[in-house]
Amino acid sequence: MTPWFLLSCGVGVACWPRPVAGTPFVWRPPRAVRAGWWPLPALLVLPVLGIGWAVATLVVILTVRQEHRWRARAKAALAEAELTASVLRTMIGELRAGAHPVAALEATAAAVPAASERLRGLSAAARLGGEIADPDAPPALVNAWTLANRFGLPMADVLDAARRDAETEIGFRRRLKAKMAGPRASAAVLAVLPLVCLPLGEAMGASPVGVLTGTGAGQFLLVVGSGLIWAGTAWCRALTGRVAPC
Repeated sequence: MTPWFLLSCGVGVACWPRPVAGTPFVWRPPRAVRAGWWPLPALLVLPVLGIGWAVATLVVILTVRQEHRWRARAKAALAEAELTASVLRTMIGELRAGAHPVAALEATAAAVPAASERLRGLSAAARLGGEIADPDAPPALVNAWTLANRFGLPMADVLDAARRDAETEIGFRRRLKAKMAGPRASAAVLAVLPLVCLPLGEAMGASPVGVLTGTGAGQFLLVVGSGLIWAGTAWCRALTGRVAPC
């Protein structure tokens, strides 16, 4: 049970969730633990079970870490597109009601709390009449604002075109997520299946853990198997990532 316990600890540290915005008391491990200590379970396994188990533990934790980060990036991209569309819709409504663009931007910052901090710098630059180049503001809003001011286009119309683009991206990402759910689930099952077979083999009396631990050939096969699991998940991410929007 020692390798499974250490492996579970490493996976838990590697995939520790981020705190929810607005939650006052959220404990998280130090950044050094989350960023640089994820190979620690492999180092603990090394003197107990040998180099094969240590390498396999390291590869499995790396696989879970990469998969978790890839899914987190896809989720963050969808959330960013939804926030951008919400900001644009609110600002277009303010402009259609006759508000000045700067006043509309300030009203949008107050109406969309999730983007209020990111819009403060943009609002200050717009009020001073300077060049809008805030990296924290939604890029679609910055580009539309700059385009409208540079060429004298109606601000509401330009923002409305940007809103349609953002909503199109949201729809595409949601459809993509739904259509890729089946292939990703199949890849996850195939990746976990070898790990499930180990306790099943022990229950049947085949003693696979003893073979993988007590023989050189078994440890070599353990390293090869963990490498194939990593390669399979990486190949699945590459295939499904080809259809992701830029």
